[in-house]
Amino acid sequence: MQRFIQVILLVCAVFVSGGAQAQGMQVAFGSTVQDSGLPVEVTAENLDVDQTDGTAVFTGNVLIGQGQMRLSAPRVLVVYLENRSGIARLSATGGVTLVSGDDAAEAQNADYDVQTGMIAMSGDVLLVQGATALTADNMAVDTVAGTARMTGRVKTVLQPEQSQ
Repeated sequence: MQRFIQVILLVCAVFVSGGAQAQGMQVAFGSTVQDSGLPVEVTAENLDVDQTDGTAVFTGNVLIGQGQMRLSAPRVLVVYLENRSGIARLSATGGVTLVSGDDAAEAQNADYDVQTGMIAMSGDVLLVQGATALTADNMAVDTVAGTARMTGRVKTVLQPEQSQ
């Protein structure tokens, strides 16, 4: 309930200050702070590796887990660090679902910079937090800070509190 009240206050503050469409909106995302140093576990139906450019493509029911965060998509491109000692970034396409704690987001595409913990989601973004849903064109998730910033035609429906 406290998160819902925070979202309402943020939405009201954005509208009072000049509109959500131009400035975007920041919300909490995830129930815990994500540690981008944790191992990344990937499962999929298929894997194609290109040793020459240091990439791998996972396809078919791809599920990626890191700590409390889960990302699923039909296709994920993995780009390794130059020295191949770890993952630099993940690029998911074809309809992406990101879950952290009780929060879930959907979009057409997502790019995850593993080193910084930033995830850029684009294309018909839907963020669901309990009974609250928000939509936007884009969402940038800072997994380290546990926040997200929604931009590009941000929309939500505010429900008045029901008295009993």
